[in-house]
Amino acid sequence: MKRSRLIRELTEAGCYLERHGGKHDIYRNPMNGRKAPVPRHSEIDDSLCEMIRKQFGLIGGVKHG
Repeated sequence: MKRSRLIRELTEAGCYLERHGGKHDIYRNPMNGRKAPVPRHSEIDDSLCEMIRKQFGLIGGVKHG
C-alpha cells in the first residue's frame, strides 16, 4: 500500500502527526491516546498497515478493492 493512502486513512480517522522520528513518523489517535510509528517508505507492506491500524484501534481498517 502506498504510504500516502495509509496516512490519508489515519487522518480521516482523526489521527495526527505527533512528531518526526529518525526513520519513522509518530502518529497519535486522540480518541484513545494510542500512538504508533509509521515508516517513511513510499510503499508499506499490507501486513504492517494492518498492524498499525490495530495499534490505533482501527481494527479492520478500510477495505481495499
